[in-house]
Amino acid sequence: MIQIDQVEDARVAQQTRTLRSLAVQSLSRMYCRDERLFAFRLKRHGDAEVLEGRSRRYTATALIGLAGEDRNVVKEVLGNQSPEDVCTALIEHLNQTNDLGEVALTTWAARMLDHPRAGEAVRVLGQMEPGQRAYCTVELAWTVMALVMDGSDATDMAQADVAAEALLTAFREESCLFRRWPAGSVVPKLPGFVNGIGDRLPAARTHVSCFADFVYPVQALSHYHRVTGNARAAEVARRCAEHMCNLQGPQGQWWWHYDIRTGEVIERYPVYSVHQDAMAPMALFAAARACGRDYTDAIDRGVRWLFHPSENIPSLVDAQRSVIWRKVARRGPGKLVRGLQAMASGLHPSLRIPGVDALFPPVAVDYESRPYHMGWILYAWPTDGAL
Repeated sequence: MIQIDQVEDARVAQQTRTLRSLAVQSLSRMYCRDERLFAFRLKRHGDAEVLEGRSRRYTATALIGLAGEDRNVVKEVLGNQSPEDVCTALIEHLNQTNDLGEVALTTWAARMLDHPRAGEAVRVLGQMEPGQRAYCTVELAWTVMALVMDGSDATDMAQADVAAEALLTAFREESCLFRRWPAGSVVPKLPGFVNGIGDRLPAARTHVSCFADFVYPVQALSHYHRVTGNARAAEVARRCAEHMCNLQGPQGQWWWHYDIRTGEVIERYPVYSVHQDAMAPMALFAAARACGRDYTDAIDRGVRWLFHPSENIPSLVDAQRSVIWRKVARRGPGKLVRGLQAMASGLHPSLRIPGVDALFPPVAVDYESRPYHMGWILYAWPTDGAL
């Protein structure tokens, strides 16, 4: 994994230092010490910001980011509490949940922290049988990461192999993208969305995948290859990473919805800040190490867009409020254009709704921030602790 002081572009290096600083400040604001949990989000209300909800998934992700940090940074975020104490609370909840995402992220955090109960988290993860039961692609990728990352010796490589094989079946050869669910999965009929991950799509949208559906698999399969030497994992990670860079927007945007049949973009917006400064970098850094390719230009362009977006909006990096806002979206009814574009492309891969940029321009900023974003920034851009 690359460190900030290894970034050749001095401007990008300074920008990532700024992002790290804002991530630490934001995590400190979002941590609810009495509950040992991070909030679900920080949201702007007029001139103030308020915390809403609590999230164990986001708490685990924050711990993953904090695992490599200097103790002074950790103290700034958690106060007198330790990451191990926070992780203990997450582990104690694992037997009460059927949420694979929560279990996988908690296991990942526990192993990175070398937590004494990491083996317990690994056992619970195995009992959920990822790769054998129906789980979405993103959660399978987190499972693989949880089991192959450097950290605690407590792991289960046999389970990692099963999850990785299932993850590979989600890859579409013709498009170089990943399905939302592995091949052959019987998708549970769950209502809507669970914890921010789409667990069910209408029939008219089964050809749609989103940016997260291939970023996390690229990261996971790259790490899996480095541990096991699995050539197929490296090949798939490389092909998807290269296609991902080919689809990047002209100003560095990472677009949102894609057609798994053709590999083309279906709908560009929203553009999420976490994709620009964290998720794309951590996936491409992993692919670069596994496959010997250089994705620096794509990473740098993505970060620069966040500070200087080409859309008619201010930067999502709000230094005055010490926060990084969540996304830029189209002005208009939420998810309308995404739904229409999915329906049109479902009728024929080449069909798109014309004139959407004029009718629904991308000028709406989502004034909220989530702790998982901050955790991924720290994970993607490790340093020696000096901000």
